[in-house]
Amino acid sequence: MRSFQTAPPTSEAETRTRILKSAQKLFARRGYDGTTTRDLAQEAGVAEGTLFRHFENKKAILVEVATQGWIEILTDLLTELSEMGSYKAIAQVMKRRMLNLHKNADLLRVCFMEAQFHPDLRDRIQTEVIVKMTDVAEAFFQTAMDQGIYRRTNPRIVAQVFLGMFAVAGFSRDTVMPAESSPQAMLEMAEGIADIFLNGVLPR
Repeated sequence: MRSFQTAPPTSEAETRTRILKSAQKLFARRGYDGTTTRDLAQEAGVAEGTLFRHFENKKAILVEVATQGWIEILTDLLTELSEMGSYKAIAQVMKRRMLNLHKNADLLRVCFMEAQFHPDLRDRIQTEVIVKMTDVAEAFFQTAMDQGIYRRTNPRIVAQVFLGMFAVAGFSRDTVMPAESSPQAMLEMAEGIADIFLNGVLPR
């Protein structure tokens, strides 16, 4: 008798991840209001009832996508900062981050665009992600100031400005650089931003 191989059963965690990835894609392309739970279920390849087994409602899915997206973006950034060989290597960090901004266009659209229209989502991101990440960045810049590498100023404001540069860059795929920009153009932009951040714009 001929035997058939069946695919291993999908775990609950895998199903949840698939739902979130599908939501990220659809929210980015159609917007939150333009995406139905039926659309989400079809994109994820699950029954509509399965969505509500994992999430209370569509808003809960949006909150999870955006919150986890912010955590992913900023954690990667701060991890790179912590591993820099020099405090002046920010240009290389900027280059890699900007390249990743383009690679994660769908995620960025959801994180930055939808948060504008959902105050509850914006507030949650602010309290659960932005404040915590700013604390980490502040400690990083405080250390550099204590070592005399950066001039003494308010490290909290420096951290907010630094993270804010990525908020602007991520607001739209083409805000800073078009997606088809050459590696050289991307490097020049990254070095330019890093130079302005490190040295300001006034003549010495």
